[in-house]
Amino acid sequence: MLLGSVEAGGTKFVCAVGNEDYRILDRTQFPTTTPKETLQKTVDYFKQFKDLKEISISSFGPIELRKNSPKYGYITNTPKKGWANTNFVGRIKEDFDIPISWTTDVNGSAYGEYVMATLFNEKINSLVYYTIGTGVGAGAIVNGNFVGDIGHPEMGHVRLKRHPDDLNFKGICPYHGDCLEGLVSGPTFEPRTGKKGQDVPITDHTWDIMAFYVAQAAIQVTLMLRPAKIVFGGGVVSEDFLKKVRAQFNDLLNNYVDVGDLDKYIVMPLVKENGSATVGDFALALKEYNK
Repeated sequence: MLLGSVEAGGTKFVCAVGNEDYRILDRTQFPTTTPKETLQKTVDYFKQFKDLKEISISSFGPIELRKNSPKYGYITNTPKKGWANTNFVGRIKEDFDIPISWTTDVNGSAYGEYVMATLFNEKINSLVYYTIGTGVGAGAIVNGNFVGDIGHPEMGHVRLKRHPDDLNFKGICPYHGDCLEGLVSGPTFEPRTGKKGQDVPITDHTWDIMAFYVAQAAIQVTLMLRPAKIVFGGGVVSEDFLKKVRAQFNDLLNNYVDVGDLDKYIVMPLVKENGSATVGDFALALKEYNK
């Protein structure tokens, strides 16, 4: 059985075809340009495969997930230039008369990590997945189901206590300024340091400031949802950075609740090379197909 996956990011699209064992059989990626050009490339890629049973899309957002909404399948009021009010699912359906699953990019990643944890015999019922890259977002799973009813979570836009050494930085979120995304996403390095993130050594104090904010976000979901673990992926995240996050988390939480071993609670993804969403897409497609 062939299953399709679209991981639609604000910087690039990753399209893949796999099977019911979540194995990638073919994969491609291309830059996220205009909706017309990018979605046409997506359609052209999947047209190569004549026996697709389902396509699952995990997209940057915000998106409309309510199936009773006339805007179901749309990217809505995204800050991504040119993509607001884009009928993503509708465009794909023009060329493919097969079921199409639709969720956020971070929900797809969260589901991929949840499935992989099960395959690795981790006995968990819940997790939260954060991506920290060009943007910041998070998906949450509790008892095998996504959290969210009238919409999906937007945990990348929560407000935080400012670090005393960072008060002059106003943040870069076009909606909120200094929300989580506005303070820790990849593009925040240049206005702070004059350098791209990959050129800023982990010993630079900027990383400590960012860890302070990420630790606050981890504490928020810990106290609200009490997940089994919190997974951090995305281009900004490394194990060295998570060491700083764990230290800040420990200091800020101050032993208020027990989360067990921090090295097993705040973790890197099980799926390497930020491929969690592709695995999650295959799993969601298979789940939908078997209904």
